[in-house]
Amino acid sequence: MGPIDTTSAIPEIAPATAGRDLYAVVGNPIAHSKSPFIHARFAEQTGEPVEYRHLLAPRDRFAETVRLFVAAGGLGLNVTVPFKLEAHALANSLSARAAAAGAVNTLRFDGERIYGDNTDGVGLVRDIEANLGMPLADTRILLLGAGGAARGVVLPILERKPRSLTIVNRTAEKAEALVAQFAAAAHEARAALTGGGAGLVGSSPYDLIVNATAGSLDAALPECDARAFGRGTLAYDMMYGAQPTVFMQHAKSLGARAADGLGMLVEQAAESFFVWRAVRPASAPVLAELRTMLARQS
Repeated sequence: MGPIDTTSAIPEIAPATAGRDLYAVVGNPIAHSKSPFIHARFAEQTGEPVEYRHLLAPRDRFAETVRLFVAAGGLGLNVTVPFKLEAHALANSLSARAAAAGAVNTLRFDGERIYGDNTDGVGLVRDIEANLGMPLADTRILLLGAGGAARGVVLPILERKPRSLTIVNRTAEKAEALVAQFAAAAHEARAALTGGGAGLVGSSPYDLIVNATAGSLDAALPECDARAFGRGTLAYDMMYGAQPTVFMQHAKSLGARAADGLGMLVEQAAESFFVWRAVRPASAPVLAELRTMLARQS
């Protein structure tokens, strides 16, 4: 990620090229985002007239930046750090998954209606099931972390009807709060949902362990009993980079299969594209191209 911009000046937002519809990813920092590359490929692939940009918003002027973007003809935004909670507050209409997550990563502007959605969870599920070939039905899942990233994926995971979902967090109360929030969804899915501190992790391997903490940004491992990893375990880190994350390396050393979050990035983008355009792009070729790009950087 690039440096955080601390100025309060909103960059000038030019209208889209004639005949194109304007979209962007907004955040701070934002120059590092691969979303413009991904959506340019989706537009080429589908023939949709999409022009997609980076949009740097000052940290204290998110809503104003969005209003100026709409005034310039913008039809939709992807929202990244640190604005997902502000996007949730700005939306006057929410999808069920955005309401459950309490955070928004996709905005669509329909006149006076600001529609907020959260495609992170469905992106994670599609990457695991379609790209990594692991159906989630009747599996034992361990979710590490109880922050915004975790909250956005609990409902889509439960909708796949796992046998159990255990949420573990350094601050146990946050995990317990998520259990309370999603108790009804777990009951409907007939999934055992539990949450608490690291001591809650069982001594037998899970089918799937998802690292939803930000630890990999600082090369820090989340607290987790090594016995949770086994040869049948998929250890999934929501982070990604040119090299395997420290979490992935740790999981492999314990015999588990490991994957990063690059596929989740592409899949959540494909879902956003569908929310905006009602056209579903093929994600696999774009993911393959990004993998090749990352490999060249390693």
